[in-house]
Amino acid sequence: MFELIKQDKNSGARLGKITTEHGVINTPVFMPVGTHATIKGLYPKDVVDAGAEIMLSNTYHLFLRPGMEIIRKSGGLHKFMAWDRPILTDSGGYQVFSLALLRKLSDKGVEFQSHIDGFKHFLTPEDVIDIQQVLGSDIMMPLDECVHYPCTKDQAEVAMQRTLNWAKRSFKHKNEHIKHSPAKKQFLFGIVQGATYEDLRSECARELTDIDFDGFSIGGVSVGEPSDLIYNILDYTAKLLPQDKPRYAMGIGYPQDIIEAVQRGVDMFDCVVPTRYGRNGTAFTSTGKIVIKNAPFAEDFRPLDDKCGCYCCRNFSRAYLRHLFNAQEMLGLTLLSLHNVYFFLDLMRKIRKAIADNSFGEFKREFLGNYNGG
Repeated sequence: MFELIKQDKNSGARLGKITTEHGVINTPVFMPVGTHATIKGLYPKDVVDAGAEIMLSNTYHLFLRPGMEIIRKSGGLHKFMAWDRPILTDSGGYQVFSLALLRKLSDKGVEFQSHIDGFKHFLTPEDVIDIQQVLGSDIMMPLDECVHYPCTKDQAEVAMQRTLNWAKRSFKHKNEHIKHSPAKKQFLFGIVQGATYEDLRSECARELTDIDFDGFSIGGVSVGEPSDLIYNILDYTAKLLPQDKPRYAMGIGYPQDIIEAVQRGVDMFDCVVPTRYGRNGTAFTSTGKIVIKNAPFAEDFRPLDDKCGCYCCRNFSRAYLRHLFNAQEMLGLTLLSLHNVYFFLDLMRKIRKAIADNSFGEFKREFLGNYNGG
């Protein structure tokens, strides 16, 4: 599944590739998020043209709407959304804990009320694997329990132990399913939890790496911690994970955080930031964020970023984009979202080239020296 091609001489930055049934993913990689089986505001073709090699979709949301029967009848998630490249589906665990109206956790699973209609559901770790097998995603995530920051060590330990238990059950269930009903190859990652407590992270990583997961995720980061604490967690946890498996930092999505995480040996990233910020009038550029609705851009006829090669920057000015937002034209949301997705994917291309050229440290210094803001 994963081939480690090269590691930077002066850091943990890694160059690799993941081979799936729907194509090869070059790492480090950023995965645009298509929560409801769509990357908001963008045509799939435009996302592919921007360079996306994989996208992420959400098990919780798809389970509730449109439901598994519709996706099953459509032939799986790839066909349903006309996306022929790899897909990673998260377990929906974070959404259960953050969106559900009421929830009750036990070692058996999680009971929750839908945030859409209030209907009650109960899902076990095995159910979550079954759902993702219907979806047909290339990479599946097991049900886990994520605690918010800050939390006590006792709370973190309970969540970590439950995550371990659910991970073992998920792995067993997936293998039993393959044994009785061989299907397309789907990979399953383990998720390391433990909040900000290094001994809990160490225990969780040790037990997970004893299981033959296809890759490993670092969960429970970017849930309210300050940046330096996030970097410490990533640095510590990544070193506990196998060299020959991909490492995925869940929910890490600001440019400077991605670069810091790559330096610490992380290979995969996702976040809703590019399209969410784009819909709200904020563009990411090589010099930092731009709020395009602001008055200074009314007569600014430069592109958003003169170093960007996306369709938006090649054709439209800041003044025009500001006009679109002030006139509440949908095109403005689409163009800024497209630019932001391209910017993040292009950042990953530049990171991969820098690692290949043995110049990652120089690239990091130059990028962060020019980049101002979160």
